[in-house]
Amino acid sequence: MSEEPRRASFILLAFLSSGCATNPATGQRQFSLMSEDQEIAIGRQQDADVRRQMGVYDDRALQQYVSDLGLRLASESERPNLPWQFTVVDVPAINAFALPGGYIYITRGLLAFLDDEAQLAGVLGHEIGHVTARHAAQQYSKSTGAELGVLLGSIFVPEVQPFGSLAETGLGVLMLKYSRDDELQADNLGVRYASRGGWDPAAMPRMLATLGRLDESSDNKGVPNWLATHPAPENRIERVASAVQQAEASQGSSSPPVDNRDQYARRIDGLVYGDNPDQGVVRGSTFLHRGLRFAIDFPTDWDVSNGQSQVVAKRPGVNAFVVLQPMNRPAAGTIETVALQSMERAGFRAVEGRRATINGLDAFAGVYQGAIQDLGRVRIRAAHIVHDRSVYFAAGVAPIDIFDRMDPAFWQSLRTFRPLTRAEAERIRPNRINLYTARPGDTWQLIAEREGRGLAKPSTLAIMNGYAVTDQPRPGQRLKIVVAG
Repeated sequence: MSEEPRRASFILLAFLSSGCATNPATGQRQFSLMSEDQEIAIGRQQDADVRRQMGVYDDRALQQYVSDLGLRLASESERPNLPWQFTVVDVPAINAFALPGGYIYITRGLLAFLDDEAQLAGVLGHEIGHVTARHAAQQYSKSTGAELGVLLGSIFVPEVQPFGSLAETGLGVLMLKYSRDDELQADNLGVRYASRGGWDPAAMPRMLATLGRLDESSDNKGVPNWLATHPAPENRIERVASAVQQAEASQGSSSPPVDNRDQYARRIDGLVYGDNPDQGVVRGSTFLHRGLRFAIDFPTDWDVSNGQSQVVAKRPGVNAFVVLQPMNRPAAGTIETVALQSMERAGFRAVEGRRATINGLDAFAGVYQGAIQDLGRVRIRAAHIVHDRSVYFAAGVAPIDIFDRMDPAFWQSLRTFRPLTRAEAERIRPNRINLYTARPGDTWQLIAEREGRGLAKPSTLAIMNGYAVTDQPRPGQRLKIVVAG
């Protein structure tokens, strides 16, 4: 063996031997490539990315409430001295996640579906458990470990490129599924911490049952919903039952556990539900953006998804799409030049094109042909539109064989792109959570139509309030409903 490979092997052995650490929550030895200081450093760095990409929900009182509750839970954990931070992120997805080092996040979308403070304590306790048991650190360690062979291989085979450093793994690691054992351990730790803090430990299985009724999907910013990042709840409810029984026995009868349902309801009264107008909202088939002051109508009954960088409408059951996204406008060049050059760079050949005016805005409209992965050969009806010193790309996309059939709907939609006046933009308000007391004879259908104008489905209101979709609300109970802003 030459000196260079021998040195690389020594480094590898030293690296792996130093990767054993004690799990603070269980006392067991486990593989880890991170010290506690490294955990904190990674968490701090990724926290900046989370805040930038997801946004922090603008409600100081609610942020303080969640932070105070989280810190109280963390003080009951095995790692109370971490620099714990708890943040409500401005995302409508129904999820919560943790970074190494004590950085915990819960979406405003999840807050709407929790029924009381004890359930909130269970969720935060679960995420604290992922940190105290070092599950979050292990996710990063496994990612780095998988790259270790490639990184060392590049010493001997220069053309093998490293995948990147630990800090460059990005937010995708946050959304990886933990193992079932990790999730069960976090469930049990969440029950333990909540019980020690005085909350009802039985809130955990109730919360799991509620979230288990939700569809597995993503929100319109691409952030996964809870079921997309967690195992199915049925077995977890059964397996966490023993932890609940132990916690209830340890609490005794001298100080009964609390759920603080009314206090929690008051805290989230007025919570933004669904899209935030500052990020664009969908009203029926219309997309409106308050900050950028424009609107566009998509084809009726198409599914509209408002993403971080683009809005996409899809015809159900057909590979036909209308896409809207902003572009970086070059310092020089006509809109015709911008349109043709940008499409050419993207690999699309112009079939036809002309200057146009769309609702008073300078534009270039054209038809292009090319290929898109998973769709094959496509045609695109596109309009590059100048609005408020920016260029917007609005386009209908379909495979060549159905393009002519879809084109009238594409062109009709593109021609609705229009500026909004300041007054029109200011009138756009988010939908919000409101409190409502159920009356005799109320059904979820009646409440959804009469109080919420159909903004939330009856089944959604039932799940939001901890009911099975087949059960009806009890008269006199305070409920969460969705109302127009």
